[in-house]
Amino acid sequence: MASENKVFGLLEKYLMGPMGKVASWRFVRAIMAAGMATIPFVIVGSMFLVLNVLPQTFTFLEGFFDNTFFRISDLYMLANKATMGLLALYFGLVVGYEYTKIYAEEEELNLNPLNGALLSMFAFFMTIPQLVFKDGRMSLVEQMDDDTTIIHGWEVVADGLSRLGATGIFTAIIMGIVAVQLYRLCVKRNWIIKMPEAVPDGVSRAFTALIPAFLVAIVVLLINGILIALGTDIFKLVVIPFGFVVHLTDSWLGLMVIFFIIHALWIVGIHGANIVSGFLLPIVLANLQSNIDGANIPYAGEFQNAFVVMGGSGATLGLCIFIAFLARSKQLKVLGKAALAPGIFNINEPLIFGLPIVYNPFLAIPFFLAPMVSASIAYWAISLHIVQPIIAMMPWPTPIGAGAFIGTGGDFMAIIVALICGIAAFLVWLPFIKMYDKKLVEQEEGGEAVI
Repeated sequence: MASENKVFGLLEKYLMGPMGKVASWRFVRAIMAAGMATIPFVIVGSMFLVLNVLPQTFTFLEGFFDNTFFRISDLYMLANKATMGLLALYFGLVVGYEYTKIYAEEEELNLNPLNGALLSMFAFFMTIPQLVFKDGRMSLVEQMDDDTTIIHGWEVVADGLSRLGATGIFTAIIMGIVAVQLYRLCVKRNWIIKMPEAVPDGVSRAFTALIPAFLVAIVVLLINGILIALGTDIFKLVVIPFGFVVHLTDSWLGLMVIFFIIHALWIVGIHGANIVSGFLLPIVLANLQSNIDGANIPYAGEFQNAFVVMGGSGATLGLCIFIAFLARSKQLKVLGKAALAPGIFNINEPLIFGLPIVYNPFLAIPFFLAPMVSASIAYWAISLHIVQPIIAMMPWPTPIGAGAFIGTGGDFMAIIVALICGIAAFLVWLPFIKMYDKKLVEQEEGGEAVI
């Protein structure tokens, strides 16, 4: 038991501590809030995309769709273009709003979140047009050929403006942070225009943002101008560090690290899924858009809840069913039956804190191992084209099979793979829960306490 306590101590010191600090950073909290705020819109847009691709799976529907839905597909797909096609816009807006709100509350500054959101948008939009520096002159890019359409610097793609989509998320976040910090600087230094109290709030707010808007314009134009003179721009520069992180999530080893960290945080009492998934949400949404455009990236959309953690963190759905109906321990039976309904919808806090799994050396190994096994199966199934990649965002509580089927645009094989993942995860749990059940039975008969 002493060795297990040492392991938990190391996790607390080297993982829980640093991750807790990172999660408390203000800009990280703003980014996580932005990711959460975009999810309803992405889900709505995804449903219209699923409707559009259904005949690819159910080919007998092609004639019906050609004569009905596809006649107005340009109309209803606007819901998709206005969500997936504008992801960067949503992120930039919410990051600016939430980041300003956090500073206003925690530093007690007279910052208006709406001003922060608008300044963030202002900064972001100045970086979108593409310029080139040639013969001592900066000019907007003009290019029209079979592959690219750039008009007055604005690149147009099927979903709208390319840089307003998933490719612009990281630039929008950075510009939001820069804009809010400049706004905060102006307010702290009192570089603002103050209006009399009798002036309506809307007018007063507008003038309060005037000097910060000038400062944001000057700083962003300087940054953009320097980068363009060097033959690049903020979008191309951001691709370098963030591209490395994105490629890390595309690899099997990267996925193993991600799910290890999520469950290592859980095992010491921190909601690992909320923290790590919050960090990675911009990436999985960007990967989702890439899959829509024809890529084959496993870790996209709700890959995690569709294939990996069925029943909740630790992939505990099979475990929950087992203890509800086959456990010998009375307390496990009661707990399993109480946790079964929420477990079907990927909610397993009753198990995590009721078994308990947190700080429980008997159940730590399967809690780590089961999701890593299910993630490996799903990763290779998608990588080897056995299953279509995820192209639609589903609500995370969607039950096993349904999320995988709809998320992949109606791939029946996705249901089978999701079930295989769930069974494989349960087989990892089985020897450990049987041993734990036996010990609990002995305890109930008057033996020593298990933990």
